[in-house]
Amino acid sequence: MGWSIGYDRRWKRDVGYGVPATCDYPGCNAEINRGLAYVCGGEPYGGEHGCGLYFCDAHQLIAGDRRNNVQLCSRCYGGRGGPYKPTPDTPEWIHHKLTDESWKRWRETNVHEVAQLVSQLAKQPFTGARAASQEGPTP
Repeated sequence: MGWSIGYDRRWKRDVGYGVPATCDYPGCNAEINRGLAYVCGGEPYGGEHGCGLYFCDAHQLIAGDRRNNVQLCSRCYGGRGGPYKPTPDTPEWIHHKLTDESWKRWRETNVHEVAQLVSQLAKQPFTGARAASQEGPTP
């Protein structure tokens, strides 16, 4: 099973290393993806220890011993407070879902969600700059 694209029911958003994203730490605009390398907890959906949100290297901490390291956000690492508020999908990802042939069937069966994405993209237009600069998914 690959982790390029999936769906997280808890956070109601697409996940996987094929999904361009922004770090979920408040105020951070680092470009990442929603792959396992960036997920709090180090496992799909956060595993047993993390919240399942996605953070750049600057906003991840390593917990555990040498055999069992787990990457966590600062809130999960400290065991205090609820999770951070997730960042919205990037304009690049929204544009992809609205235009790529691989998402055609999804668009046909999720008309309400498509309308929401169109509205969201109108507020935050896709420029193509990031997509053009990427050579492929980050491992």
